[in-house]
Amino acid sequence: MTLPVDTAHPSHEAVGASYSVAGMQYAATQTMLAVQQIAAQMRPGMNAAHAQDIANATMQAMGAERTWHPHLVRIGSDTQKIYSEQDDTSLVLGENDIFFIDLGLVFAGQEGDAGATFTVGNNAEMRACAQAAQTLWERTAQYWQQCVSKGGCTGADLYAYTAEQARNMGYVLNPAIKGHRLSDYPHAVHQAVRLADYTGVVHDSLWVLEIQISHPHQPYGAFYEALLSSTLVA
Repeated sequence: MTLPVDTAHPSHEAVGASYSVAGMQYAATQTMLAVQQIAAQMRPGMNAAHAQDIANATMQAMGAERTWHPHLVRIGSDTQKIYSEQDDTSLVLGENDIFFIDLGLVFAGQEGDAGATFTVGNNAEMRACAQAAQTLWERTAQYWQQCVSKGGCTGADLYAYTAEQARNMGYVLNPAIKGHRLSDYPHAVHQAVRLADYTGVVHDSLWVLEIQISHPHQPYGAFYEALLSSTLVA
């Protein structure tokens, strides 16, 4: 498959010699599977350090070569924090609680990045918030796919759409979470702009769409992210 070139912003979608669309899609799928496997092992009473240990064991069992960003696990009120903020180490998962997991794993030289929010117990509002983050991601990804069929859209377009959808659903989109590039490892040598600030056409299997929302009245939020890939978007 030939990767399209954004002639207006060539460096923003640059990749290395080992970049592979199929490889990126595989890494995306495996990384999300790892997120789900870790979440399935979380129990009330665990803290973020417990989750880190589970994540390390899971990535090794799945054959991930390395991480390209540290494992991130947020519990309870920490689900409102962005990636650069410190964990509250006193927090443990409650009987009725919410948490999210964000992994950056490398498989066969290609970067995966995936995150999702989960709940334990029977708090209906927490479950709805967790689902809302995924629903917002799915709606925006479908909007992106429709754009592709009409000539494409920018990252700024995508996040404007997401913010509108979040408002309509009664949640607050965190504008500090903007999405980013991926590629064959390491994408950092190519990355020049966040997705929400990108004014070029967003092409397939290069960008991660990140969604983080806050509950309008409660001290928690939800997160969901995955690779924008036409093969993986329903």
